[in-house]
Amino acid sequence: MALTLTQATPDTSLPDVAVAARTVDATKVYGSGEAAVTALDGVTVEFRASRFTAIMGPSGSGKSTLMHALAGLDELTSGSVWIGDVELGRLKEKNLTKLRRDRIGFVFQAFNLIPTLTAAENIVLPMRLAGRKPDQVWLDHVVATVGLQNRLEHRPSELSGGQQQRVAVARALASRPHIIFADEPTGNLDSRTGAEILSFMRQAVRELGQTIVMVTHDPVAAAYADRAVFLADGRIVDELNDPTADGVFDRMRTLGA
Repeated sequence: MALTLTQATPDTSLPDVAVAARTVDATKVYGSGEAAVTALDGVTVEFRASRFTAIMGPSGSGKSTLMHALAGLDELTSGSVWIGDVELGRLKEKNLTKLRRDRIGFVFQAFNLIPTLTAAENIVLPMRLAGRKPDQVWLDHVVATVGLQNRLEHRPSELSGGQQQRVAVARALASRPHIIFADEPTGNLDSRTGAEILSFMRQAVRELGQTIVMVTHDPVAAAYADRAVFLADGRIVDELNDPTADGVFDRMRTLGA
């Protein structure tokens, strides 16, 4: 029986649907009057479950604003955002916070690890804060996937940048979120280490069934994705399935990036 993307009352239950996240006529305007800036201009886009999608565009195109809206970190001026069959705009702040904590994973450029905690403690911290016990079998699988078996007792200061980002990726995966949002996850890494992180993310989608939406400016990074979506001036202007670095570079060049 087909699942419908409607709900009678707002809640944070998320069935296994084919569309992990979507926006409908999403518009975000900062400021007012002559100083108003339209960051998103009527964006309608879907992100399929168990797929790796890259969001790309020139500086100021609206790609980070779109990701922040999808993740419930920024409220739209008009339009709607859905995670599964839950419309974020209908949720009270408490339920929105719960949804972000329980259903969304984040990987940031700056790692955002707690310096006094070990790698293992950082990985399970969101679940501990939520009062949930980690699934040890799944946790072991995630740790093995990102190659951290021998680094779990190390603190961030004892890890390289690449290892810290592996911890961040493992932390995002550990709670089995509905979707992971990654904001320039390789921006602080050298090319070899960045390729390792992107490979881990690609593997998480292919082998663990994870859904990842990544904002990046790097055509090489986008080539790890199943799909690249291009923004310009706050609008979706193109997309590529199974993108290559050359194909993404050529498309970005036409956008003036």
